[in-house]
Amino acid sequence: MSHGFYIALSYGISALIVALLIAWVWWDGRARRRELAELEGSGIRRRSTATPKDNAA
Repeated sequence: MSHGFYIALSYGISALIVALLIAWVWWDGRARRRELAELEGSGIRRRSTATPKDNAA
């Protein structure tokens, strides 16, 4: 076997791992958006969307 086989194999394994990590992040993001939608549907709101309190006296 040549060195090219090992190089190609390591690039292939690295590409597979990167693809799996991208898929995992994508699936996890979808799950978090789904959880957020459920929370907002039950009446719980995010603090970032709350209106700021009037500090003017």
